[in-house]
Amino acid sequence: MKQRLADEQATASLGERLAPVITPGIIYLQGELGTGKTTLARGLLRGLGYTGKVRSPTYTLVEPYAMEPCRVYHLDLYRLADAEELEWLGLRDMLADAALLLVEWPERGSGYLPAADLTIDLDFSGDGRVASLVATTPAGQRWLDQVADKG
Repeated sequence: MKQRLADEQATASLGERLAPVITPGIIYLQGELGTGKTTLARGLLRGLGYTGKVRSPTYTLVEPYAMEPCRVYHLDLYRLADAEELEWLGLRDMLADAALLLVEWPERGSGYLPAADLTIDLDFSGDGRVASLVATTPAGQRWLDQVADKG
């Protein structure tokens, strides 16, 4: 599924549209610096009902959110020196928590991160962005099917 995103609001809106269909799982957010990965995560959190400040986890590496229907962990692995650091960040506990993990720069966690249910690639396109959403599990495919049905 490809989606043209004209601006920051359109990027956040994509996250908001995904929110009602999301269940515990893993979403990889990929793209160059400035393509809107954190903006999309912010929209998803808003769509789940979070009203507080959504911080980029660039320096903390992980920001947890106690949400319904599940806890959400937003990870930014850009500054990760070694994928093994995911053990120190508590990845095993996050995965045991039946949570949703939103992972920016997932390639930096290669060998430690489980496969994603859904991968969202954000690319620059003229003045806007293009989001390519690819399901890699049956759960991820259900999410995409439900978003497409609403959209």
